[in-house]
Amino acid sequence: MMADFVTLGWMQAGLALAFGYLCGSIPFGLILTRLAGTEDIRQIGSKSIGATNVLRTGRKDLAAATVLLDALKGTVAVLIAARWGQGAAVLAGLGAFLGHLYPVWLKFEGGKGVATFLGVLLALWWPGLVLFGVIWLGMAYLLRYSSLSALVASLLTAVARVALDLGGAVQSGLGGVIVVMVALLWWKHKGNIQRLLAGTESRIGEKG
Repeated sequence: MMADFVTLGWMQAGLALAFGYLCGSIPFGLILTRLAGTEDIRQIGSKSIGATNVLRTGRKDLAAATVLLDALKGTVAVLIAARWGQGAAVLAGLGAFLGHLYPVWLKFEGGKGVATFLGVLLALWWPGLVLFGVIWLGMAYLLRYSSLSALVASLLTAVARVALDLGGAVQSGLGGVIVVMVALLWWKHKGNIQRLLAGTESRIGEKG
C-alpha cells in the first residue's frame, strides 16, 4: 500500500482525491427531499443532509434511499479510481468521505459520514464493514443509541485495521486513512457526544 502511494505521483494523487470529493459531495439527502417536495432538511432537526435528518421529514423511503446512495457514492468513487491503482482507490475513498462531510456546494455543511464511511469500507476492506455491522447491531440492541453504536463500531473498526497493519497481516497504509476518517466522523458527532454525556440523546425508536 505504501508503495502505491509513493509511485502514484502528486498529480494522480490530487486527481484521485478530487474525483472522490466530487462524488462524495453529491447531497443525495437534500436532492431526494427537494424532489419529493418535503421541507428543507437544512432547517429541521440537526440541519444535516444525512439519512437520520431525512427521516425527520416522516419519509422512511427517502431516508432509506439516502443511506443507500450516500454509501454507494463512496463505493463507486473507490471502484472507479481503483483502475489507477490501490493508492488512487484509497485516496478517492478519503475524498468521497470528505466531500460528504464538507460539500463545497452547501458551504461545507454536510452530513455526519456514517453511510459514506461504510460505502468506502465496502470497496476497500469489506471485513471492516462486517465488523462495523456486528458491533453496531450488538450495541444498538443493548443500549438503543444509534449514534453511540456508530461511534464505538467505527473506533473498534479503526483499531482492528491498524492492528492488522502493524502486525504485518495486511499491507500497511489503509489503517492510517481509516483512522483519519473515524476521527472526522467523531468530530461531526460532537453534538451527539455532548447529548450522550448529558443523558439527552434520543434512543432508537424515540422521536427527537
